[in-house]
Amino acid sequence: MNRDNILRCLRNLVIDMDGVLYRGDEVIAGTRELIDFLRQQGIGFVLATNNATRTPQQFVDKLAGMAVQVHTQEVLTSSLATASYLAGIAPPGTDVFVVGMDGLRTALEEAGFRLVEDGAEFVVAGMDFTICYDRLAQASLQIRAGARFIGTNPDITFPSERGILPGAGSLLAFLEAASGVRPIIVGKPGTAMLEQALVRMEAQPATTAMLGDRLETDILAGQRAGLHTILVMSGVTDEVILSGSEIQPDLVFDDVAHLYSAWKGVVGG
Repeated sequence: MNRDNILRCLRNLVIDMDGVLYRGDEVIAGTRELIDFLRQQGIGFVLATNNATRTPQQFVDKLAGMAVQVHTQEVLTSSLATASYLAGIAPPGTDVFVVGMDGLRTALEEAGFRLVEDGAEFVVAGMDFTICYDRLAQASLQIRAGARFIGTNPDITFPSERGILPGAGSLLAFLEAASGVRPIIVGKPGTAMLEQALVRMEAQPATTAMLGDRLETDILAGQRAGLHTILVMSGVTDEVILSGSEIQPDLVFDDVAHLYSAWKGVVGG
């Protein structure tokens, strides 16, 4: 299927945020226009991010500060997916040690888990911009003592206005090296988040696309879930990475401004 036919058939979109809609606190050109276009065309969307640091409301507030208006039900995070996964394998009240920020802690607490500092049955780790050695050491000790190790997402890096910075996957690599235990990963490239997004939108894979900036998470997850895939080059993927990868998206655009322009040209609006 060629570019125009793919864009013409799409009725729903799963959108990554970091490197797609913004870099750090800087909005990427075309973000507001794309969101407005989706609403005008009646195209459903869910913002599905591996970023576990914020709650959905905090993401809504962040985007509002960039003059991009979305609703909490349009935001799906790896924190929510991780809490849902844990709820499927452990009863409410289970003791959990967290390496992470508000987004992860809130999701786990709202799912009924007890956050503890010692004697945990699970260690759940995501990105933490305030992390210190002692907390990583405590997590490693509890994993070594038998706690099951779960990671929100494998992103080694993430794009910011400062450049490419260490991500949650870097912290997971630290803990894996220190404990000798590999984590269970919940976020993309696993399909759980995309499957939840499809349910929210009442969407079918054949008329839905995954829009992201990272081949090994966003695009691979979309392919595994049977979605069309759209890569933007405004985040971590560059031409060298793309040309050397076995993971190839259906469509590639420089950024969401170019996607919006092409899509508008196909369907009008």
